[in-house]
Order: sequence, then C-alpha cells, then structure tokens
Amino acid sequence: MGPLPGGPPAPSTADDEPYTGPPPTGRYAAPPHVPGAAHGVAAWPAAGAPGGTPPWQQALLRWQPGPQPPAWLPPGGSGLQPPPGTPPHDEPVEYLQVMRTRDWRWWRPVLGLLLFAVFYGVAAVLVVIAGLATGVFPDPTAIDPTDLTDPTLLLVTNVSLIVAVPCVWLAWAAPHGLRIGWSSSVLARLRWRLLAPCTLLTLPTLVAGLLLSVGLSVVAGDWAPTGPVRDYGWLLLVVLLTTPLQSAAEEYVFRGYLSQAIAAWVGRPRAGAVVAAVLTAALFSALHLPPDLWTFLDRFAFGLAASAVVWLTGGLEAAIVLHAVNNVVVFALAGGLGEGVATDAVPAGAGVLVVLVDLLAMGGYVALVARSRGRLHPQTRTAALDLRAPSPPGVPGPPPGIGYALYRRREAQHGPWGMG
Repeated sequence: MGPLPGGPPAPSTADDEPYTGPPPTGRYAAPPHVPGAAHGVAAWPAAGAPGGTPPWQQALLRWQPGPQPPAWLPPGGSGLQPPPGTPPHDEPVEYLQVMRTRDWRWWRPVLGLLLFAVFYGVAAVLVVIAGLATGVFPDPTAIDPTDLTDPTLLLVTNVSLIVAVPCVWLAWAAPHGLRIGWSSSVLARLRWRLLAPCTLLTLPTLVAGLLLSVGLSVVAGDWAPTGPVRDYGWLLLVVLLTTPLQSAAEEYVFRGYLSQAIAAWVGRPRAGAVVAAVLTAALFSALHLPPDLWTFLDRFAFGLAASAVVWLTGGLEAAIVLHAVNNVVVFALAGGLGEGVATDAVPAGAGVLVVLVDLLAMGGYVALVARSRGRLHPQTRTAALDLRAPSPPGVPGPPPGIGYALYRRREAQHGPWGMG
C-alpha cells in the first residue's frame, strides 16, 4: 500500500527496504494495531452521526502532526491522558458490544448482574412497603393477582418494575466505571428524536395486528365484549402514565444490560447478537409465566423482534416504542371491552391464528424500522479513539497523529496534507 493521497510517504524500515512483516489485514489495509507512526492515534466518529464535532475530535483537529506529541500525550507515548469525553473504545463497536472497552474484563458483567439482582430486589420490596405504608397501595389481600385490569394491581406491578432502570444504571456505573448512557444507545444517551417516528411505524403494523387479533378472538367465540371494566378511567390514567416507563424498564434489562453482557461474553458481533437475542427472548417469555406453548412462542417472537430493532438502530428506542405501544393498546382494549380480552395468554380457540397475526405484525414493524434507517439515520456504532501501541516501523497506516476519517475531513477543508 502506497502513501495516502496528499499525505506523507508511507513509513519504511531503517534500511529503506520494503516492509516484509505480516500481511495487511486490519482497518485501512494495515495489521490489527493500526494507529500510525509514533505519537499517532486513529479516530472515528460515531457511524452516521449528524453534524457537530465532539471536543475530543476538536482537540485532534487542532493538533498539527509534527515532531512534538499533543499536550495530552506524555513523552514516550505512555500514560495516555486523552481529552475529557474521549470514547472508551479503540474501534467503533455496535450497541451490543459496548461493554468491550479498552479495560474489558469478563467478570465485570457478572458483578453488574449480581449488583442488579440485589439492588432491584431490595428496591422493589421497598417500593411496595412504602406504597402500603402511605396508603397509595391498598391491602394486597383485597386484590385479585390475576386481574391486570385492576388499576391498583397494575400500578403496583408497573412501579415495582420501573425501579429496575436505576438498578441497571448502577450496574453500568459501578463494575464498568462507564457513563450510564451506554445502557441506552451507541451515543451514550437516549435518542429522543427516534421515539415519535418509531411510534408512527407501529400504527400500520403492531396496532393493526392487535385489533385484528381481538377480532379473531371474538369470531372464534373465545369471549364476547362486556363493556368497560369498573374504574376504567383510573385504569387508563395508570396505563398512560406508568406503562411506557414499565415497558422501558423491561427493555433496559432484557434488550439492554443482559443482551449486552451475553454479546460481550461471546465476543464476535454477529454471533453475540444472535445468542443474546435467543437467550433473552426465551427468558423474557418464561418470566411472563405463559400458560401454554402458543403464549410462550408469542412472547418469544416479541423478544426476537425487540432484539432485531435494537440491532438495526444501535439502541433501545425502537424496542421501547414496540413494547410500550403493545402494552398500552392491550390494557386499553382489555379495560374498554371487558375482562375477556386476554392480557397474559393467547386465546384458546384462535391460538394459531393469533400467533400468526402477531408474527406478521411484529415482522412488519421490524421491516419498517429497517427501511426507515435511510431516512432517520440512526447511529449504529460508537465513536472511537485508538490509543493502542503504534504499528511496527514500515507498516502503512493513517497519517501520523490523526485518524483516517479526520484526515480526510481536514484535507477537504484545507487542501492536501502539508499545503493547508
């Protein structure tokens, strides 16, 4: 590989002989450790990121490569102290591989899951005790534990699940020492701009499928509408205020931390995504206590669809919308049409048809999310700053001291290298 256009000549060995080391196999046709010459780093912005340059990239752009290293790189290239906000990855990674940072260790997710289990168990019990002590929650003996159209039972259930979100954040902050935003997306934050478009995508797919499933159940004679349940107004208030948060909490646990931990242990991105999707979907379905095989398969397919949109978009937003819209519509229909609407099981008479309709609806949502990526431009990989040891002498790589992507941007702004 020759020198980059407009850039410095490719390094050579001390005797000016061609490089005879391992074949170029890494990024930009160089071996796995590619930062460049001495004092060099390679930087990649988040894939698909909109306009704007983060501070750590600005620091690299301001530094002109030369004999002196940047101020944040001590002499000798050891003890790197990059600018604040520097990404924790040497190369861009997908959402499910975010845990594999420079200081990745296999035991960090184990410790995180243990901390989550302990703190969530304590938090959920404290929430219920506090609700009972203050009178917000009534006497639990007066509640039918199987009737999720009871606004009080639904409130207790939702609030006890919502407290899982800060427990997930604790699992990120303590064992990993990372920002809690990595639990949300590859940008280390929740991308609010994706919520409304994804909600619109559920209307012709998920919502239409749920309405058709209810119609099939009525036709099959599984139940007949009986009208709104008692306290339907309170039920709607609880559903609208707490069900989206409850849905988000479950996504942060199953498609978030647990999927990220499994994928990180597997290591390979594609294999990790598949293993994480199957295992978390099975666990998600089992924990909903399905009474029969059809209900288990229905919940399992839901988990797979949620994992698919996470992989497609690089974050939890599309999965949260899928889960929230599903639960809101189901409970609103159950309360409005009567207790015959199944919230925890597939209707017996129309079981196969209902599962098929649900599969088509969820598959349609996944397809629309995939198609909308060209319009919404969701980032699917993290930003990265390569702080690994420089390539061996004579190995072609990016210009010294600046990443390939930033080099190209600088060349476009200031002309060929050495002339701007």
